[in-house]
Amino acid sequence: MKAEQKYVRDKNVPEGKVTLVKELAEKFKNSKTVLIASMKGLPGSQFNEIKKKFRGKAEVVFAKKSIIFRAIDKSEKGMLQEFKKQISSDFVLFFSKFDAFELSGMLSDNVSPSKAKAGDIAPEDIEIEPGLTELIPGPAISELSGVGLKVAVKDGKLEIIKGATVAKEGQPISDKVAGVLGKLGIEPMKVGFIPVAAYDSEEDKVYVGIKIDKIGVFEELKNLVRKALGFAIKVEYPTDKTISYFISKAAREEKALGNLMGNKEESKEEVEEKPAEEAKEEITETQNPEEKKDE
Repeated sequence: MKAEQKYVRDKNVPEGKVTLVKELAEKFKNSKTVLIASMKGLPGSQFNEIKKKFRGKAEVVFAKKSIIFRAIDKSEKGMLQEFKKQISSDFVLFFSKFDAFELSGMLSDNVSPSKAKAGDIAPEDIEIEPGLTELIPGPAISELSGVGLKVAVKDGKLEIIKGATVAKEGQPISDKVAGVLGKLGIEPMKVGFIPVAAYDSEEDKVYVGIKIDKIGVFEELKNLVRKALGFAIKVEYPTDKTISYFISKAAREEKALGNLMGNKEESKEEVEEKPAEEAKEEITETQNPEEKKDE
């Protein structure tokens, strides 16, 4: 019986793909940073606009996942194998000389607000605050009430008298909520290249969770500064930021101490004045004994 023969299908790989794999492998080797960014929901016009802004800062490359994987294997960079796990659908690669987090910050600066569509994933808790709207009474009353808002009519317009959280972070946005947000002109979605992960070729490291919220970070930093200032004051640590507080506190304490000492002096004078008056009476009695006797 003849041994079973295996037939391998011989298929030529197009020259264009071979060239692209080689070019990408070189970019993986020679670029300081390779960043994966999601472009899900990004309109073509905005894609091209952002791409133009990054000229001279980063090269934007769009390719199929299979091509990227072959290029990674060809580059022979160790941690790039871990990088594969971060690559999903609707992504684009940025090859840059900038640091991964600096590049991520640049991408965050080029994100624009956008209306929500049914099925979109809420990037954060979406809250609708109380206040007067431009909506007139009618079907909008039931629409707003249907997402948990309490409304009333004021000056011919609808007023939200009690707000609500209409979508939770990470949860899909319902059709009702999307409709209400659209009517109120609320744009909770962010459109742009969203950083997913980055590879540092110099350190041979992969960084995930590199999305940078500059406004959120700034607010958190301000909060930490306030806490640090309060702690420094509590432990009486002198710095150029706390010394003015300590001087003001010393001035207040000096004034309070002065008032306290003043009150004590007044009390002392009253005590000293009373014996003096009694002594005066005794002297008078001694000097005029006859007058007292005649009485």
